[in-house]
Amino acid sequence: MARDVTYSSYLDLDKVLTAQHPASGAHDEMLFIVVHQASELWLKLCLHELTEARDHIERDDLRPAFKMLARVARAQQQLIQSWDVLSTMTPHDYSRIRPHLGASSGFQSAQYRMMEFMLGGRDAKHVRLHEGNADWSQRLKAERGRASLYDAAIRLLARRGFAIDRKAAERDPKAPYEHNASVEAAWAAIYRDPQDHWDLYELAEKLVDLEYHFQRWRFGHLKTVERIIGFKRGTGGTPGVPYLAGVLKQAFFPELLSVRTAI
Repeated sequence: MARDVTYSSYLDLDKVLTAQHPASGAHDEMLFIVVHQASELWLKLCLHELTEARDHIERDDLRPAFKMLARVARAQQQLIQSWDVLSTMTPHDYSRIRPHLGASSGFQSAQYRMMEFMLGGRDAKHVRLHEGNADWSQRLKAERGRASLYDAAIRLLARRGFAIDRKAAERDPKAPYEHNASVEAAWAAIYRDPQDHWDLYELAEKLVDLEYHFQRWRFGHLKTVERIIGFKRGTGGTPGVPYLAGVLKQAFFPELLSVRTAI
């Protein structure tokens, strides 16, 4: 019965607060664990909201989607601020923890990868990297085969009467997204006359928010890694800072950036 529910039982705090298992004996390991666990919870919320938002966009029911996308942007701010907390760890603090991490790495976060896939960044190698990680390989494979959030927005533009090239509106969602002049032209028309396309104008800005905050998260990751380990290789085998710098150049919604030059 509901009256038997307590704050602790509803939130399952017995499991949540006993899920931290420091291995090094270093004081700062608790910080390292909690920041990453909390980030995974925020990512879980982001995926929950993005899934529903995409469904609404596909149904041309934008008002509920706006609330969901705005919530994702707020959750992204929490993810960004987590770097500020983690950056209180010094190189010496981390050096005591690192030997106990083995090959584990944030690069292996399936939820982060799923959020990338939902936004449109869909490198097939990441599906293979998650084989053996519960059912994540299959989930990522399924996501890669369906329209991304941006694909859903572009298809909506076509249904609303904008002249979108078929190669953009009906593209293979598994293929890397390529900048398309007809998509940029549609966004340009919306930005030039927002009063006639107000909901699409708002959708564009919500998507820009997602891209903006995602890039801020990536930049915060880069600078935190640079501050703590310099240019050492990452625990997961990535080149570390150079890899993160390369990722910063990747954009999910290229026409929503290029249109700012065009208008």
